[in-house]
Amino acid sequence: MSSPVVVEDLHKGYGAVRAVDGVSFTVEHGEIFALLGRNGAGKTTTMEILEGFRTRDGGHVDVLGLDPGDRSTARALRERIGLVPQDIAVEPYLTVRETVSRNAGYYPAPRDVDEVIALVGLAGQETKKVRTLSGGWKRRLDLALGMIGNPSLLFLDEPTTGFDPNARRAAWQLVRNLRAAGTTILLTTHYMEEAQELADRVAVISAGRVVAEGTPTTLGGRDAARARIRFALPPGSTVADLPVVAEPDEDGLVTVESAEPTGALHRLTDWALGRGTALTGLTVDRPSLEDVYLRLTAQDQGAPEHTREGTAS
Repeated sequence: MSSPVVVEDLHKGYGAVRAVDGVSFTVEHGEIFALLGRNGAGKTTTMEILEGFRTRDGGHVDVLGLDPGDRSTARALRERIGLVPQDIAVEPYLTVRETVSRNAGYYPAPRDVDEVIALVGLAGQETKKVRTLSGGWKRRLDLALGMIGNPSLLFLDEPTTGFDPNARRAAWQLVRNLRAAGTTILLTTHYMEEAQELADRVAVISAGRVVAEGTPTTLGGRDAARARIRFALPPGSTVADLPVVAEPDEDGLVTVESAEPTGALHRLTDWALGRGTALTGLTVDRPSLEDVYLRLTAQDQGAPEHTREGTAS
């Protein structure tokens, strides 16, 4: 079977602005693939081309074996994908149940309406009109509308915007459950923790190009980066007293960077025990996904992208 999403040398421009400039990536069956990038980097334009909302200037795009730019197969594609864009236009005077039921009618084999309402945490809200829902509740409704068609491929664009921490983690579990059931998911998010928790693979887009691709653990050489050991300097001690090279930082702590953190940590703890003191606030970590993302996108000026309505986002 071919991959659900294949993008090769994708190009899209708006006048002199190259919004997408040679993007290539592949999404495999049953995986969660995250596109990361600053506003204006090209990820929203890329998503809209894959969803069939925008035409491309060049390159090859295959979504579930179909060309999203081919109007003759647009209906067939729409029946097999689910969309959760940043903004969904729904009738404000319909109830939650009426909204989900109406959308279910657009698909040949939709999921059960009550099941979907329960899955997204809207049970008990069925009779409320859309206009009375808070931002977080509306976002749950957006998720329900994306799922109701029982899609093979689900596009999630900033799916947990407006969620509190508990609701966000519940949504993450829902996304994991969809993947476990065989749904392929293409995700965009500005929450690096969300990408870390959900994505099997990620690609970072900067200035219209993919600048790195890999798992959240290995992206940009993250797994091989030097570890950071941080702690508060014991009273009466100076950085020069330490048995390893360290630098003070802006948080009032000292940082030791090492390619061999086990050995460095052993020397530090031996030193502290020998002096009868403690290394308060001791932590050991490697650069986070957010650290790597910020480094990879540091040169991106974030020129505004074009939305479905043709305005800057």
